[in-house]
Amino acid sequence: MTVSENDYLEIGGKILTSRFFIGTGKFADNKKMPEVIHAGKASVVTVALRRADLKSTEENILDHIPQDVVLMPNTSGARTAEEAIRIAHLSKAMGCGSWIKIEVISDNRYLLPDNQETLKATEILAAEGFTVLPYISPELMAAKRLVDAGAAAVMPFAAPIGSNRGLRTKELVQILIDEIDAPIIVDAGIGRPSEAAECMEMGAAAVLVNTAVATAGSPVKMAEAFSQAIIAGRTAFLAGTGRILAAGASSASSPLTGFLRREEV
Repeated sequence: MTVSENDYLEIGGKILTSRFFIGTGKFADNKKMPEVIHAGKASVVTVALRRADLKSTEENILDHIPQDVVLMPNTSGARTAEEAIRIAHLSKAMGCGSWIKIEVISDNRYLLPDNQETLKATEILAAEGFTVLPYISPELMAAKRLVDAGAAAVMPFAAPIGSNRGLRTKELVQILIDEIDAPIIVDAGIGRPSEAAECMEMGAAAVLVNTAVATAGSPVKMAEAFSQAIIAGRTAFLAGTGRILAAGASSASSPLTGFLRREEV
């Protein structure tokens, strides 16, 4: 189910009917992933290339990703642009397609993305024909440079990766939504479906979630909850929010005059 038949997201020439992107790390049992992905009606699934090995005789995570989704390998583990580019080339050579989520992280403590190295990788890979979706710290000029370099979308984090702390970068993400002429996909840190709905109410194009689903008591039910929340948030955005009154003001939802006779007061 989507908001409407005409409300779709187009990235890299692909029409996405769902605005829920899902990650594949941290699942206790990879065999549950098809059920989780379908419960969430996810359109795009991201996977770390280091977890995908077509030649391995052991369990391959790609075996558990449905064929009806867009596969978006990521460059998790890359510390420089050069490493990210190498991973992207390996991914395409393995038959994983031309979509790539650029992650360049050299900060081992907070796992914050390196926007400058990400830009270098984006420039080269976009010029080579990849559909590049860079994961970044939410910073306006960095996002603008990435779009100018050919990024198909920009993926700012909501909170440190894997933290489930929610939308801690709300004001910065809103600036990107307002100012960037490309889809803004909120990625990392979202812990609750209500937070995903809030991202969508702000005008985000989509939300990517991994840890909050994978570590839930029931990943299948949590994926379904996120899917519903994203639809609700998108519907609210399209509907337009009501005006906000100044602090201390109020406005009755029903008329307060004319229904009591003076003698009854």
